[in-house]
Amino acid sequence: MQHDVALAQARNLLQKVALIDGHNDLPWVIRIDRAARGDVAAYDLTRIHAGGDTDIPRLRQGLVGAQFWAAFQPTSAPHPARTALEQIDLIRRMEALHADVFLPARNSGDVARARKAGKIASFITVEGGVGLENALAPLRIWQAAGVRLVTLCHNESLDWVDSATDAPKCGGISAFGRAVVGELNRLGMIVDCAHLSHDAIRQVLDVTAAPVALSHSNAFSLCDHPRNAPDDVLARLKANGGLVMATFVPGFISRPLRVWLSRSRDQFGKAPMVADPKAAMAESETKFGAAPRATLEELVDHILYLVEKAGIDHVGIGSDFFGGPQPVGLEHVGCFPDLFAALIMRGFSDDALAKIASGNFLRAFRKVEAVARDLAARPPALGRLEDYDVKATAAAK
Repeated sequence: MQHDVALAQARNLLQKVALIDGHNDLPWVIRIDRAARGDVAAYDLTRIHAGGDTDIPRLRQGLVGAQFWAAFQPTSAPHPARTALEQIDLIRRMEALHADVFLPARNSGDVARARKAGKIASFITVEGGVGLENALAPLRIWQAAGVRLVTLCHNESLDWVDSATDAPKCGGISAFGRAVVGELNRLGMIVDCAHLSHDAIRQVLDVTAAPVALSHSNAFSLCDHPRNAPDDVLARLKANGGLVMATFVPGFISRPLRVWLSRSRDQFGKAPMVADPKAAMAESETKFGAAPRATLEELVDHILYLVEKAGIDHVGIGSDFFGGPQPVGLEHVGCFPDLFAALIMRGFSDDALAKIASGNFLRAFRKVEAVARDLAARPPALGRLEDYDVKATAAAK
């Protein structure tokens, strides 16, 4: 099928079916922008940011129906609880300033409500359980503030959960980590395992009462970055009811690029936090030579593999646009129709694409909400890490 025909079919599909993107780090980009410094109005989302990848004109161009914005804070943040709240506030300020564009979305039904209003459903996530500061109470504050998905950790292991890109601290998740998962289930917040070690994901799947998401991960078998999902985890998503959301991060798509990047990254494939990812990439190319480029077609390979191993009902899209380098053909949020056109050219039907675009996520989200209703009578989980892990260690002895 010719690309232009497939692209027209993709655009027609995404005008009928909501596209849900599971992860975008624009709020952090606004925070660290030298001119805006967290001021949403000063950043001006109404104009195209040539040096960035996300703004309102290109969200519209990309036919995005719902966006999950990450309230991210680095594990090393000196005040992670405060930083998490500041980033939640920044997202809410985005929603308020651009109320003509974003509909504050707090439940699965809000995606359809946003579509009816001609708006983009705006969801809040927290990326990094470091913001809990080893206590359960912040989960309820986050939920009250509108958070509906929590990525348990980022690139570093915490006292209670192991990261995919760091040395383990607790062999997966600890007793406190299990309490976090249980409280997220009770509150109707999606447990996101995207950054967890493979053992930690397996242990979350052992204890969760609700579907989980890997909001921005690809297939480990195609690109062996530890952030990607192994086959056994993908297979378990069928019984759990959750999903893996294919991500655009180049180093998680292309194995040749992953090998090239390993020369400037630690043993876990982790890059240092930098203010300008594109400048850092250019510096590495000056030192090591031109990097291999990840491509849209390689991402399609991942999606095909994820569908093969997890099933067509358990795959979604989680771009992880973050202001850094992106694959050829997926340079900004306006490119989503190009991805769906490529999937059409690989033989995906409209019904299958509707599931990947949003159907699978909405089904899982509705189940998360149903589990929360079933658990509503359960009292809130109280306490801090020491109340769980110290007691668990003592009991083991």
